[in-house]
Amino acid sequence: MFEGLNMGDLGKMLEEVQKKARELEERNEAIELTARSGGGLVKVTANGKGEIIDVEIDDSLLEDKEALQILLISALNDVLKMVEENKKSAALGMMGDLNPFTGGGGSPS
Repeated sequence: MFEGLNMGDLGKMLEEVQKKARELEERNEAIELTARSGGGLVKVTANGKGEIIDVEIDDSLLEDKEALQILLISALNDVLKMVEENKKSAALGMMGDLNPFTGGGGSPS
């Protein structure tokens, strides 16, 4: 099962995966994703790591607690979905870059 497996190549591949993961984390921290609800009355911004970095609420909602709660929940859910999609997309891109069966990564012998 492990015939022809070069441990040196495996070590290099693991180092490359760790390097790519660190780069991905750094890029995700710099990405900003924004969701709006209520026609823009509530705006929530998160970074690519899923940390909420800004919330904007229109003054007109300050008198209607129930509407504010509903719109805030909606915007939070939307931005968190965006974060997850961004993470999935980035991970798939990273895995494609590391595929040993494509490009110069080696041959499946």
